[in-house]
Amino acid sequence: MPSLEVPVALTGASATCAAALAGVRAGRIAESLPTLAALHARGATADDPVSAALVAAALLDCHLARGALGEAIALGADLDGRLDLPGTAGAVAHHARGELSAALGEDDLAVEHATTAGGRLAAGPPLADPALVPWRAGAALALVRVGRRREAAALATEWYAVAVAAGSPYAEAHALRTLATVDSSGNRVATLRRARATLGDTPAARLAAQVDTDLAGLLLLDPSPATGVEALALLRSAEEYAGHQELWPLQGRVRRLLDRLGEPPRRVQSEALAALTAAERRVARLAADGLTNRQIAEQLLVTIKAVEWHLSHVYRKLGIASRTRLATTFGAPA
Repeated sequence: MPSLEVPVALTGASATCAAALAGVRAGRIAESLPTLAALHARGATADDPVSAALVAAALLDCHLARGALGEAIALGADLDGRLDLPGTAGAVAHHARGELSAALGEDDLAVEHATTAGGRLAAGPPLADPALVPWRAGAALALVRVGRRREAAALATEWYAVAVAAGSPYAEAHALRTLATVDSSGNRVATLRRARATLGDTPAARLAAQVDTDLAGLLLLDPSPATGVEALALLRSAEEYAGHQELWPLQGRVRRLLDRLGEPPRRVQSEALAALTAAERRVARLAADGLTNRQIAEQLLVTIKAVEWHLSHVYRKLGIASRTRLATTFGAPA
C-alpha cells in the first residue's frame, strides 16, 4: 500500500521541492530520491514545517519502497522530533511514522500513529487533497493485521467516501485498493479493476503497478487459461516498472507470483549490468558512447575480433539485439 502521497504543489515550497514531491506521487522514485535527500540534508525547507515534514516523510517512503529499512529507521528519528507539531505538519509526521511502524511489524503502534494523524487533521480545515495524509488507509491495513477487520472495513469505507467527495482520481483509486485489501466480503477483483480504471491517465505509475500486482494475485487464486494470460501481462508490466525504479519489495512480490505461473523473472537492468565482466563493461561503454569497433580496439589495445566477441556477450547478457540499444542501457547519447 502506498505510504505518504504528496500534492503536486505546496504553498511556500520551492520549485525543486514541489517537483520532487510530485515525482514521488507519480512513481518516479529513482529520480526523486536524490533531490529529496539533498533537500533534507541541507534543511532547505526548514522555514516551512509542513514542507519539511513532507520531505522527510516522502524520503522515508522512498526508502521503504526500495526495501532500505536501515535508511528508513534513521529518518524515523527525524520524524520523531516532529510528532508534537500541530496541524498538518504533525499529521504528516505521525502518518509517516505509522508507515515505518507497520514496516517493522509494530501494527498496534502503526494504528496509534495513524489515528493520531487523523486527530491532528480534524482540528483544522479539511485537506483539499486527502491523499496528502491517507491516515485511514494506514490505520485500516494495520487493523486487519491485528485482527480488527470490522474496524478496518469501516475506515476503508470512510476513506473511499472522502476520496470520492474530493474528486481526486488518485485518492479514489488509492481508496479502492484499500477496500479491496481489507474488505473480504466484496468482489475484490471488480474493486481493483475499478481502481485501475479510475486512475486512467493519472501519472501514478507506482500505485498502478501495485494495483496490477494485487489484481494478478487475486486472479491466480482461481486460475484459468484466460486469467493466467491476464495475470502474466499485469505482472510483466509491474515487473518492468519495479525493476526500473529498483523497488525490490514490489519486485520480490511480482517474482513470487510469476513463479506460481511457472514463468521466469526478467533480469532488470541493474542486475544485467552487474553480470557483465569488467572487460565487457568497458567495451559496452565505449560502444554506447558511439565509438566504432575499430576505435574501441585501438583505445583498448585489443583486436577487432575481441571487441566483437565482447559485444556479442554483452548483447546476450543484456537481452538486446544490437549496439543501438546500448546508449539507452548505459544512459549515453545515441
